[in-house]
Amino acid sequence: MSLTLYFLRHGQTECSRNNFFCGSIDPELTPDGLEMAKAFAAAYSSTPWTAIFCSPMGRAMATAKPLCEAIGIQPELRDGLKEINYGKWEGKTPETVNQEFHDDYIRWLADPAWYAPTGGEMAIAIASRATQVIEEIKQRYSSGNVLIVAHKATIRIMLCSLLGIDVGRFRYRLGCPVGSVSIVEFGSHGPLLKALADRTHLDERLRNLPGT
Repeated sequence: MSLTLYFLRHGQTECSRNNFFCGSIDPELTPDGLEMAKAFAAAYSSTPWTAIFCSPMGRAMATAKPLCEAIGIQPELRDGLKEINYGKWEGKTPETVNQEFHDDYIRWLADPAWYAPTGGEMAIAIASRATQVIEEIKQRYSSGNVLIVAHKATIRIMLCSLLGIDVGRFRYRLGCPVGSVSIVEFGSHGPLLKALADRTHLDERLRNLPGT
């Protein structure tokens, strides 16, 4: 049996629903976001989980909670799984950021790997801290299913790092809507993407909600 990582993005928040930059701020899940977490637990509670790693941010822990309670596994919290820090852009819409921090915003859109949001983090910094968590998992577990509960940018950056995609393209190459799970299996030829942004565990209403 090989090691398989499941990357679960947290459920809906008001920020994701309204397309606000949301990294270091930590809004609670909406009622629909909680339903997404419960739906994931219902669909995946029969999966034989080896471990669960989770961002310590409240919206990620609330998403992990239904599954953790159902299967009796405590999540292991890692700061490396936190969302990108958007600095002075936190809680603002892209339109507002473009007006207030135009030059920084244009540079970031062009190459977020090496240009940070104003006062925030570059993607290469997230890649470094998140990859450390993945390396820890690989060293501890040679096989089994490990769940990683994290955030939109962080998950996409981890996937880019694993799959050999330029980290600076993370916003333009991979989708990651709320409540989605992506699956990577480590085989003899390295990481293999088995599923990207799957949301079949959510009902049609939850899948079709507005937001990012």
